[in-house]
Amino acid sequence: MDEDFDIPAAPDMNDDFDLPDEPAALKVGEEKEIGNQGLKKKLLKEGEGWVTPENGDEVEVHYTGTLLDGTQFDSSRDRGTPFKFTLGQGQVIKGWDLGIKTMKKSEKALFTIPPELAYGESGSPPTIPPSATLQFDVELLSWTSVKDICKDGGIFKKILTEGDKWDNPKDLDEVLVNFEAKLEDGTLVAKADGVEFTVGDGYFCPAVARAVKTMKIGEKALLTVKPQYGFGEKGKPASSNEGAVPPNASLNITLELVSWKTVSEVTPDKKVIKKILKEGEGYEKPNDGAIVKVKLTGKLGDGNVFLRKGYDDGEEPFEFKTDEEQVIDGLDKAVATMKKGEIALVTIAQEYAFGSSESQQELAVVPPNSTVYYEVELVAFDKEKESWDMNNQEKIEAAGKKKEEGNVLFKSGKFARASKRYEKAVKFIEYDSSFSEDEKKQAKALKVACNLNNAACKLKLKLYNEAEKLCTKVLELESSNVKALYRRAQAYIELADFDLAEFDIKKALDIDPNNRDVKLEYKTLKEKVKEYNKKDAKFYGNMFAKMKN
Repeated sequence: MDEDFDIPAAPDMNDDFDLPDEPAALKVGEEKEIGNQGLKKKLLKEGEGWVTPENGDEVEVHYTGTLLDGTQFDSSRDRGTPFKFTLGQGQVIKGWDLGIKTMKKSEKALFTIPPELAYGESGSPPTIPPSATLQFDVELLSWTSVKDICKDGGIFKKILTEGDKWDNPKDLDEVLVNFEAKLEDGTLVAKADGVEFTVGDGYFCPAVARAVKTMKIGEKALLTVKPQYGFGEKGKPASSNEGAVPPNASLNITLELVSWKTVSEVTPDKKVIKKILKEGEGYEKPNDGAIVKVKLTGKLGDGNVFLRKGYDDGEEPFEFKTDEEQVIDGLDKAVATMKKGEIALVTIAQEYAFGSSESQQELAVVPPNSTVYYEVELVAFDKEKESWDMNNQEKIEAAGKKKEEGNVLFKSGKFARASKRYEKAVKFIEYDSSFSEDEKKQAKALKVACNLNNAACKLKLKLYNEAEKLCTKVLELESSNVKALYRRAQAYIELADFDLAEFDIKKALDIDPNNRDVKLEYKTLKEKVKEYNKKDAKFYGNMFAKMKN
């Protein structure tokens, strides 16, 4: 056959075929049908690994094509040149697009392709008869991954150099890239090495940020960019260091991800931000109550240093205990996210720093309402002992200690921190199957006390659903616990579950008829119901009035 045969797509074929189902793993010599259109695959040699090419990938194969009677009509092997094409783009017959995407690297397979997936009723004269079933002995040599990043054909990414590791940059991260952009005719538009930018802010054109979020460190890729992800209908005028981009122009961008600094939101309100300057070791991080040793420098927005610890000759690292208010809250929270050896830049808004008051620090005064910046190195830390490292008595003692710490915090009005102490206390004694009977009694008393106190914290914090759940846990242990019924009724009232609140209050009064707090809560309930009914009546009254009009 002529060299330019190249397995072209069959003419006038309907492209609307179902994609094949993922075939079960074949053994050498075994043949199975792929999909439900008559395409068969017989495995001749197993491939490497488990990855297979996807639509859009550029594949390289050797093949030999024959009719069913053995007549050979084409062979890349005879020509001595592998055949390359883009998978799933209609550049070859449909049977190839469907079959080769099931192959692994270095795999050899024999595909039997019915005419409907080959050249149809007309064939391909003079070598392919009408309505011919074809057989191809194919070896998948390699492929280059080409991804449709936005799934709309707007940005295709062809990997030129594979990257390392598994993670990709996120919107907050700061990336360092090498970059070159050309028009389709090869005209250079822009080129720069060592460009640093925040992913979410973007760089040059929208395609760069979208692509970099799919890349690994060290990866180099060629982007084919349509106008909607370039400079659109308006194009871009030339500048001192960049060429012009005409309206509706496509671009070819070579992008290399050299490195990036991970930036994360330490708090949900985004007021404590951590940028990693140097990655730490392993996976362990300090827990609440850990003793940490850090080197740190604190600066104001103008660069003025107000604190410096652990850097001078002979000076020991600064040591503090986490979750004990020994440092400002933002620093405490940030250090708890760090690994040993990690160096990070932490930006802390005034709410998590020194607040609205002036604060005299070691080297300078921090003005009111200041955002502060710390460079922190976590030198070492000793975690507080976890429950799995304790015997039963140690667990009970640790739970009792956390309960007392919670009580002190509660009395100081620090309800969120008190809640954490009560939760930690319960975790120490959560699993008591190995406890003796006496230990189980002690654990039960602690669970009841801590969950009740935690429910009081949640009520103060207006977390009524959580308060209700904690009271329910207590009632599962002690069904006649008046405090649990009382606090659950308080939660139900705030959640407007008045029937459930009344049920709990009546049950509490049955147990303790003279309980003053419960009686007052019953009065509150009746007032709330009355107020609610008034609003209800007014709402329906207004609604009926509108209907009459």
